[in-house]
This record gives sequence, structure tokens and C-alpha cells, in this order.
Amino acid sequence: MVTLSETRIENRYRVQPNHANNYKSLHGGTLMKWMDEVGAMSAMRFAGESCVTAGVTELNFQQPVPIGESARIEAYAYDAGRTSVRVRIRAWREEPRTGEATLTTEAAFTFVAIDADGSPVAVPEIEVETDEERTLRDAGRAAED
Repeated sequence: MVTLSETRIENRYRVQPNHANNYKSLHGGTLMKWMDEVGAMSAMRFAGESCVTAGVTELNFQQPVPIGESARIEAYAYDAGRTSVRVRIRAWREEPRTGEATLTTEAAFTFVAIDADGSPVAVPEIEVETDEERTLRDAGRAAED
């Protein structure tokens, strides 16, 4: 069994002019792509299989990420079905020189584990062993409501 903490992935992307929209901030579609990539890595770590995106909950952009800042993306698996895994994904805008960060975007993605032929395969149960893991699991579930 895989613990929730073992599925936690974090990545940073420096926002360059080619990532920007007309307002000199990160294009929303680019952020969604990055969130999907980090979320898929978390899902694959959990499932031990390739995973494909099956759905996304409401995704709101609360703050822009300007050119020159970083988009920090965190993902972790918090719930599982028979062949699917729910991954909480959050993004922050981060000032690279100071590390000051502000939450910009939050969503839950559903991924389905697949075999080499593209057929869904069973996933394990998520183990929640610590108080921190329980807090993260509960926050992921609460964000869906």
C-alpha cells in the first residue's frame, strides 16, 4: 500500500514571456497543463501504473502569476476508487528571490490507471497513517463540497 505522503509531488515552473497572455501573466491553459502533469505524476506514483486524466472539478484562477515569478504546483492523492484516483492540486505564485507565495488556483483531478493496452486497472487503497496525512485527505475531500 502507498501512503498519502508518498504521492506528494511539488514542482516549480518559471513564468517566461512565451507562457504569458496579453496581460503579461501566465496563460490559464498553460497553468492547467502544468497542474495536469504534476497531478498525473502523483497519480502514477500512487497507482504504480500509467494514469490518464478523467475529470477536473471546478478550477478557479484567483490570482495572476506574472512573468518572472514562479508557479509552484503541489499535488497529492487523497482518495481512490476501483480504477481511479482523486488528486488535489494547488498552485501558488511564488516570488523566486524571497519565496513569498500566494495561492492562485486549486482543483481536484480524477485520473484512471491503465495498462499497456489502455484498459483500466485496479488501484490500491490509500494508506493514511499520520495526523498530517489525515488533514491533507480531509482537506481534499472538503474542497470537493
